[in-house]
Amino acid sequence: MRQEPPSPPILARSRVVRAGYLLLGLCFVALGVIGAFLPVMPTTIFIILAAWSFGKSSPRLETWLLDHRLFGPPLRAWRAEGAIPGPAKTVAVTSMAGGYALFLWQAHPAFWLAAGVAALLLACAAYVLSRPSPARR
Repeated sequence: MRQEPPSPPILARSRVVRAGYLLLGLCFVALGVIGAFLPVMPTTIFIILAAWSFGKSSPRLETWLLDHRLFGPPLRAWRAEGAIPGPAKTVAVTSMAGGYALFLWQAHPAFWLAAGVAALLLACAAYVLSRPSPARR
């Protein structure tokens, strides 16, 4: 059974709240762009959050993200199917593992902290890997 795509987000009523969502969206885009160049920082989640923020503040910026050459296809797949492309899953899980190794190597954390961070990252990796891949169109 095919699931209907979610309805578009509703714009916030207050101008102040919309401005807050807009600022948040711009911050998320900046973090996503930084993540595109730093291997230990994710990109996709920040772009998804930016699209959500723009959906509540600026339909023009939301459309720009959804139609973007690089960011658009994964965003549309996420919105329509909750799907994450295979290569993005690989990069995400590899980055989590690399970030954890760097954390262990540099921070020398106490056992309880290392175990807590490992549990959190394993839960995140399991979630990413459990998402379907986008349907071919």
